[in-house]
Amino acid sequence: MPPQLKTLLPFFAALILFFLIIRHFLIPESFGELGHYRANSIEEIGDLPIHYAGKSVCIDCHDIEAEQQRNDSHASLSCEICHGPGAKHANDYEVKLIKSGTRKDCGRCHNLHSARKIEAVVQVNIQEHHTERENCIDCHNPHAVWELKE
Repeated sequence: MPPQLKTLLPFFAALILFFLIIRHFLIPESFGELGHYRANSIEEIGDLPIHYAGKSVCIDCHDIEAEQQRNDSHASLSCEICHGPGAKHANDYEVKLIKSGTRKDCGRCHNLHSARKIEAVVQVNIQEHHTERENCIDCHNPHAVWELKE
């Protein structure tokens, strides 16, 4: 055995021992029981409050808007993308949701952006597009966007 290995061997052994001790204290006990996850996190995540209700819950009450949206370019979108989390509203109809439609809200997806494919999302320059109107919903029905208002 070369002499330099004799001096490095205790160093590597100490390094491995240090790693195993640190690993023992940092890795949770349930890690690895269900794959590369911390198994206890399932219960912890299950205890978190639910914020989103889902599109099917919205459709149960808002069938007119759902029918308009079904035939529109926004058909694949969830209601909560524009209106925000709806679980509280679904449980208590007195809780109002966001009624978006401002240039800022619609501009998150539709503002002209050179990195975004124009075939995928219709884009306009919201700084120049019909500036005489304050909000997008002044002209567009958000549930049937190509149905223009007068």
